[in-house]
Amino acid sequence: MQDVPRGNQRTPKSRADRLNRQCYCITLDRKALTDSLKKQFSEAGHELSAAPELHHFFSNTPVFVPQADIATMERIVQAIESATELPSYRERALSWAPDIAGFDPGPIGAFMGYDFHLGENGPQLIEINTNAGGAFLNTVLARAQHRCCDPSQQTAGTNRALDGFEDAVFAMFQQEWQRQGGDSTPGCLAIVDDAPESQFMFPEFQLAQQLFQARGIETLILDPSELEYVDGALSAHGKPIDMVYNRLVDFGLEAPALGALRRAYLDGAAVVTPNPRAHALMADKRNLILLSDAQTLRDWGLSETEAGFLDRAVPKTRLVSASDEAELWSNRRKLFFKPVAGHGSKGVYRGEKLTRRVFEEILKGDYIAQNFVPAGERTLRVDGTVTTRKVDIRLYTYAGQHLLAAARVYQGQATNFRTPGGGFAPVFEV
Repeated sequence: MQDVPRGNQRTPKSRADRLNRQCYCITLDRKALTDSLKKQFSEAGHELSAAPELHHFFSNTPVFVPQADIATMERIVQAIESATELPSYRERALSWAPDIAGFDPGPIGAFMGYDFHLGENGPQLIEINTNAGGAFLNTVLARAQHRCCDPSQQTAGTNRALDGFEDAVFAMFQQEWQRQGGDSTPGCLAIVDDAPESQFMFPEFQLAQQLFQARGIETLILDPSELEYVDGALSAHGKPIDMVYNRLVDFGLEAPALGALRRAYLDGAAVVTPNPRAHALMADKRNLILLSDAQTLRDWGLSETEAGFLDRAVPKTRLVSASDEAELWSNRRKLFFKPVAGHGSKGVYRGEKLTRRVFEEILKGDYIAQNFVPAGERTLRVDGTVTTRKVDIRLYTYAGQHLLAAARVYQGQATNFRTPGGGFAPVFEV
């Protein structure tokens, strides 16, 4: 990179933009990352050979973000969390949720994830996730960074929340446990997902397991079929399960294979986080229709300040209806279509690229149409060639409070881990 501005010659946003365009530094220390993983697995009692190979998850370069944009994203998150507490909002959100969401055992959902695109108009909320993945991986990544060519632009540790991350995560799960009436800590926790060892994020489950076990909580990684619910007790392989870190994407626990988990959850026999109610109130994509309607939120009692943040930050969203076929097709280039129960960018379509056949399928399904907001960009060097990739920013939070910020670098219409030079990237605050 050449001619990076110094001092106060440029605003933080313009400095961040300039760095994202012209700083090609490789800041990831792959050896430090590997050594960190081996140390963590050794401390957890695993063979060093079991340390997962995570290099395909990570970009070599950081993404620069103005501190002011991080602060704005935090305020947007707090405004959303305030909106979801409004009685009228809850009534509307639960009206289209499965019946199980009407049950409120207390926990509010561990590891919320808020995804943003950054542009000239400031942070724009793209999506909300209740089982947001990547936080543990991004912590390992952030701690394996060299300084870039302009270290004055890199905050200590790359992230303000990084130093206390493990303690904050443990406290989060303790609070979820206590919100359901438990005291102290759970004796045994299960990380549950379908065929977990085949999941792309399985290494993250292993890192989470290590964190909990280092703090005295026996932790199992399980497929839901391994769970049994007998005589009011949830168990697996003869061990009682007190708490479930839920990584399933069946958000209503509706599949027959989830019967034991569903019954234990509804009986209050185990703490499940995140749970169906948290997803219904926070992450059902139809809720973006409500969050993008600032005037209705004002009428329901949201403060003018918080409504203003949402008015500026949440792209207008509507439910797709066959009765609006002509209008939606005419305006498709300005829209992004998402299935209301989708996850992991599955089934999403940028309107500009829609064929008529796919559009007809969207009309038959349950979809929302969101005003299209272009992703930010990061210029980097891949195999000696300078190229441009798209960027989004994820804030991991609990109870509206910032846990960690991370970026994803990708190409195509949605985030993925198949992009050369892409993957998770640390956020360097400017």
